[in-house]
Amino acid sequence: MEKIPMTRSGHQALEAELKNLKSVQRPAVIRAIAEAREHGDLSENAEYHAAREKQSFIEGRVKELESIISRADVIDTSKMSGNIKFGATVKLVDEDTDEEKTYQIVGEPEADIEKGRLNIKSPLAHALIGKEEGDSVEVRTPGGTRSYEVLEIGYH
Repeated sequence: MEKIPMTRSGHQALEAELKNLKSVQRPAVIRAIAEAREHGDLSENAEYHAAREKQSFIEGRVKELESIISRADVIDTSKMSGNIKFGATVKLVDEDTDEEKTYQIVGEPEADIEKGRLNIKSPLAHALIGKEEGDSVEVRTPGGTRSYEVLEIGYH
């Protein structure tokens, strides 16, 4: 089984989600199913079908999270320094628009571009790995080729 690189905070977030699913959401949906059963005919009971669908989603997500957590390779980024590697927080400037962006390079399960958490498998992360402050990188994106300059690299 392939190990999944993950930051400590990403691992903690997944564990918290798993705990919430098991201790809060799972019992709540079981109660909702029991309540809906009391209403009689299940074939036309929308509440019952909705609760069963939610239960299916919860159980699927629990299995997925348990699998990810069991394969997690938690990397302590606070002891790292130097050029860009997994866990780095990188401040970039788009050389065409002068727009600055900050990303942390993280594992796939914790990636969220809206929150500045860049998937290690993304084209931009691949281009950044090994670079240093002041370096320029060109990245092929679906929207065309973009050029960025690395302004800062940090680990925390």
